[in-house]
Amino acid sequence: MLTIKDIAKESGYSVSTVSRVLNNRRDVSPEAKKRITEIVAARHFVPNNNAKHLKQNSSKTIAVLVKGTSNMLFASIVEAIQKKVEATRYTVSINYIDEDDNEVEEALTVCREHKPLGMLFLGGNPKFFEKAFEAVKIPCVLVTNQGALLGFDNLSSVATDDEAAAESAIDYLIRQGHEKIGILGGDFALSHTSKQRYLGCVKSFQKHQISFDEEQYYEKARFSYESAYEAMKRLLKKAEGITAVFAMSDVIAIGAIRAIIDGGRRVPEDISVMGFDGITMAEYYNPKLTTIQQQYSILAARSVEILLQNIDWNIAPVHEVIPFHLVQGESVKKINASLAEN
Repeated sequence: MLTIKDIAKESGYSVSTVSRVLNNRRDVSPEAKKRITEIVAARHFVPNNNAKHLKQNSSKTIAVLVKGTSNMLFASIVEAIQKKVEATRYTVSINYIDEDDNEVEEALTVCREHKPLGMLFLGGNPKFFEKAFEAVKIPCVLVTNQGALLGFDNLSSVATDDEAAAESAIDYLIRQGHEKIGILGGDFALSHTSKQRYLGCVKSFQKHQISFDEEQYYEKARFSYESAYEAMKRLLKKAEGITAVFAMSDVIAIGAIRAIIDGGRRVPEDISVMGFDGITMAEYYNPKLTTIQQQYSILAARSVEILLQNIDWNIAPVHEVIPFHLVQGESVKKINASLAEN
């Protein structure tokens, strides 16, 4: 009898992807859905409804809640999580929400409707957790954001130190002679990550005794190419003297570079650009991005390991900070600061 594993093997996709297609889930690529549907039709596959019903009543699902659909770092982490979980007896359910949505409210909905054994949050706002996370009763891990200060018994975290990483980024730009530095990042009221990275930037400016006018040199952008492109155009208009830009994600950096080039300037000859995340595209983009690299494979692996330990053995919350690396690419130029002012 044909099984889901047989379809997965024939299609080249994972068992969880096949399962999502069979359950009419939206978080599947059109290519995967087409391929799997063709095989199901050709092989006359009929799902085992009894098994499906049993599975629904005895869930072994790990839910993954992803904030934002354009976050390339999260895409890499999700892929690594799927591979890690699929090597166990558990299955994965991926749920995407907008980067500005309330992830805790969505988590409560997922818990009611799907009853997962545990949950991984990719991105989170502490305000939402403080307000309503107490109602979430399953083991959870906050990925890429630190959660120790939230103090929940069922919430662990695996993260990069965003504040220290952003401080390191600005330190590097200043060492290259840049003082008039523009910053592209999220809305502090909605993006805790952007707020933490901004605090790191301010620390660096203060440490080097460089004044920073937030109104003139900071521009809000969503974590998408399109939003970054428009934000960079606005920043160029109000901060004409900038010699460098720190983008709070590589996606934002790439959108910014396109805006700079379309505006008739060059990167890094006229304006240097530094990113954050260390996504694969940063290494192959032209120019190759100078960026802060988060270790996505370690973030994913430790998150899954900690969550499964919580599920299987009910261990105390674990909070880990994963080291970051500064990767020197081709998008930042060393300049003479005194000449740049003239």
